[in-house]
Amino acid sequence: MTTNTENINIASNEALLTPAELKTALPLSDTAQDAITNSRQTLQNIIDDKDSRPFVVVGPCSIHDPKAALEYAQKLKQLADEVSDKLFLVMRVYFEKPRTTTGWKGLINDPHLNGSFDIETGLKQARQLMIQLVELGLPLATEALDPISPQYLADLISWSAIGARTTESQTHREMASGLSSPVGFKNATDGSLQIAIDALQAVSSPHNFLGINRQGQVSVVRTKGNAYGHIVLRGGGGKPNYDSETIKSCELALEKATLAKNIVVDCSHENSNKDPANQEQVFTYCIEQRLNNNQSIIGMMLESNLRWGNQKVSDDLSKLEYGVSITDACIDWETTERIIQQAANKL
Repeated sequence: MTTNTENINIASNEALLTPAELKTALPLSDTAQDAITNSRQTLQNIIDDKDSRPFVVVGPCSIHDPKAALEYAQKLKQLADEVSDKLFLVMRVYFEKPRTTTGWKGLINDPHLNGSFDIETGLKQARQLMIQLVELGLPLATEALDPISPQYLADLISWSAIGARTTESQTHREMASGLSSPVGFKNATDGSLQIAIDALQAVSSPHNFLGINRQGQVSVVRTKGNAYGHIVLRGGGGKPNYDSETIKSCELALEKATLAKNIVVDCSHENSNKDPANQEQVFTYCIEQRLNNNQSIIGMMLESNLRWGNQKVSDDLSKLEYGVSITDACIDWETTERIIQQAANKL
């Protein structure tokens, strides 16, 4: 009797269009490519202390409605132009969400919000929206979660994050070493910094690993290393970690590891005690630290949407409230605009 020994728990295996096919169908214009190159260079200049402005990664916790995201982007572009001499604004376009157990995994995985996992449609919707946002003149930021999706979308990204759940992952450190954008590594979920510092040392080195190429073939990916890694403080272990004492400890730890003292503060998550109203306090504190000549804080992150709070997804999608997050609760546009304008005025 012959017993099958492979794919015992695989229900199906569907072939996707290749990265090259998606990029041919939805190409980048020369203008968009120039804008992305320029925004990446600006972020590199901030990290290298050649540009004195902090950057702010701001936008929805996750994007589930491209129409609302485009409306948000139009507002953000106007604000970005107003404060451009003091702050460099980058829009969050998070299409993949890590889950502690289960839940909606983001627009790419489940664009119809119904558990159908129409990933090809998700990739097309994500790329189409990102092209629209770049054509508006906005730099884009995302979380690099799936090791395959960067081949489809990373050419549009100016800044990437590696989340607290994946900072310790060898797969994500290797992947980040090949990303074309600066990348921020978040501290561990328990609040410890060492895992992120280890990741920064790893990401700057060349790596060799299995991946795919533009034609969708499995290949050996050989990277050069990413010189623009930095740490992101997001709180952990039930406590915030944006206070001056923690910032100082982080600076010392980076210095000991012979790493540049570049720190981004995530104003959400446990730094805000998962209450969107507290993001303003964290953001304002970081601005005050900058005014007190703490130049190690090079950027901040805000979770913001058209409207305040969050909502649950039900079977009746018509009940979803427009412009409200379906993942973490966000501050609304009016609050976002006010606190960023206030920060620019102070700076």
